[in-house]
Amino acid sequence: MKRCTSCKEGLLKPGLIDELFRGYTCSSCEGNWILVEDFLAWKNKNPDFHFPDEQESLSHREVEETKQAILCPVSGAIMQKIRIMAGSEQRIDYSTVVGGIWLDKGEWELLKAEGLAGSLNSLVTHEWQKRIRESKAQENFSEMYRVKFGDELYDKVKEIRKWLYSGEQKSDILAYLNAEDPYSAER
Repeated sequence: MKRCTSCKEGLLKPGLIDELFRGYTCSSCEGNWILVEDFLAWKNKNPDFHFPDEQESLSHREVEETKQAILCPVSGAIMQKIRIMAGSEQRIDYSTVVGGIWLDKGEWELLKAEGLAGSLNSLVTHEWQKRIRESKAQENFSEMYRVKFGDELYDKVKEIRKWLYSGEQKSDILAYLNAEDPYSAER
């Protein structure tokens, strides 16, 4: 049995995650080590399985996220911290070397509550992480404009922009708006 690289106290005991697929649980911190290949093998054998929706409020969940970098329990390499979704600061740890995921105590329940447990293998893909970065950038720009313009003006500007970009004369309207004197023959 390997020692837990997150808490450095417990041992990783083999077992089943939710009595479904193979994983390892720390005897001390209760974190889970899951190999993506084990999850995929189970998922391929159970294509119609859907994780039940958990209605418990996330604010009442006990989710312990390790803030420091942790080492892969198999390779000893530093694992990457990856976001699970754009609207959350919660991150899971991923070993690119062996394709393993470390879930701190409560993170598996969080993934189920967010409807992401069945997509555990997708969370670590470049495409998933790219969508999160793009969504986060959009949130940041939106907040920047909201601060710059104020709520009321920003909502109005968005409404005008939507109208403008849905029309066929967008270029002509933009030229008219950008012209210092749109009624002058000289430009």
